Amino acid sequence: MPAPRRGYDSLITVKPRRPAMKPVPEHRPSVRTFSFRDDGSIPNHHSLPVLLYPSAVSGPGRMEPLFASNGWGNTWTNGVFSYHHYHSNAHEALGVVRGSAKLQLGGEQGEIVEVQAGDVIVLPAGTGHKKLQASADFLVSGGYPGGMDYNIRTGKPGERPRVLEEIRLVPMPVSDPVFGREGPLLTLWDQTEGFK
Repeated sequence: MPAPRRGYDSLITVKPRRPAMKPVPEHRPSVRTFSFRDDGSIPNHHSLPVLLYPSAVSGPGRMEPLFASNGWGNTWTNGVFSYHHYHSNAHEALGVVRGSAKLQLGGEQGEIVEVQAGDVIVLPAGTGHKKLQASADFLVSGGYPGGMDYNIRTGKPGERPRVLEEIRLVPMPVSDPVFGREGPLLTLWDQTEGFK
């Protein structure tokens, strides 16, 4: 198997075509993208990049209502596990409610990203994520397109090949968790080659 590639990082500014449903973020998004290959343990997504929206939301208590207003339900507010894990049956949005943290995305060979209150990360199904360190007040809200249920996988050998098929079958979201039906997720993920 070829060596896993490190995540690439690009910065893209996308202007939404129309406002998102209420509550509305304050500005146009800057989006960082990261892509990761299957490392033999954490599958990551075969074609969709991770999206990071820095400073997308301001003010406490806005993440869950924002996600819900844009069709990302089954929300919760808590922390991020301190071990590598992924969801093979759902994409996930993580919005930092308060505090800051260093997260590792993509598995052991993945990218370390620093996040803070107001940042939102969208993880395609299969993408590994882990908390490396965090401030004492670190808190995130999570949501899933259409309120999908989610599993927790950790890269154990017995998970394959079933999880690869589960990842492939996760449908494309119909809206961006932050910017709604005209948000950058739909543009960036729709342009990704190989999405079926």
